[in-house]
Amino acid sequence: MGKTKVAIIGSGNIGTDLMIKVMRLSQVLEMGVMVGIDPSSDGLARAARMGMATTHEGIDGLIAMPEWAEIEIVFDATSASAHKRNSELVLAAGKRMVDLTPAAIGPYVIPPVNGDKCLDARNVNMVTCGGQATIPIVAAVNRVAKVHYGEIVASIASKSAGPGTRANIDEFTETTSQAIMDVGGATRGKAIIVLNPAEPPLIMRDTVYCLCEDADEDAIRASVEAMVAEVQSYVPGYRMKQAVQFERIGANRPLRIPEMDGEFSGLKVTVMLEVEGAAHYLPAYAGNLDIMTSAALKTAEKIAARMHEGAMA
Repeated sequence: MGKTKVAIIGSGNIGTDLMIKVMRLSQVLEMGVMVGIDPSSDGLARAARMGMATTHEGIDGLIAMPEWAEIEIVFDATSASAHKRNSELVLAAGKRMVDLTPAAIGPYVIPPVNGDKCLDARNVNMVTCGGQATIPIVAAVNRVAKVHYGEIVASIASKSAGPGTRANIDEFTETTSQAIMDVGGATRGKAIIVLNPAEPPLIMRDTVYCLCEDADEDAIRASVEAMVAEVQSYVPGYRMKQAVQFERIGANRPLRIPEMDGEFSGLKVTVMLEVEGAAHYLPAYAGNLDIMTSAALKTAEKIAARMHEGAMA
């Protein structure tokens, strides 16, 4: 099987990190074109130094290039607002798209949870960095005990948040909250992101709170640990900060959660995580980039394999 050629739209932090991952790590994908809109961006300069075809004229420049004919999968690492037009043009050309913005036009994909269920979709959405880090945990708890409410808090270094991330804060919270329900299985979901300005920068840290039905703690703990190991298979710097925490909420002292209807009594599960980046582009504190681009790479490789199977059938 020959490698599948890909293009990346977006020459910022996320797109550049993804480009390096494709070139260094993938046995399935091959970089075809790096696309940006700023001719002086570091991502385009790096791509050019590596001998890659580039354009600073965005999606229109990509479509006008002779290399466009060979591209089969396009990654979009721009912004939620830009993705709509990018998606329309890419899909109209019969290509496949992996969306790293919070636009959520296509189905949400979290590789260890539903990564094999959306491989035939024309456009798949990688949710957000916070979603990639935390929704696997919500799903791990939910497969043992029904999660009525899931809340996640993602803290990332301010230096690892580029212009695209900062412009998409509202979309981040909305998309992640919805994916906590649609993919994680929670009845209600809430997402919070914190840009931490600390110096030196701190690595990505995430806290997951699940209010669920009462269940065996050992079974939940085992499910969470198994899920962490699965994420680690493609994001080595992903780990729990401490053991899973449990608190039983009695009916005599129920919790009142604004996002829930009525009061809650049952089991509260807390999982604290951290994500250290592989430092392919930004330093190791940028675990938020690493988990997002690693998830996108894994998903695109599976899509490419499915496309090859279809062509051989």
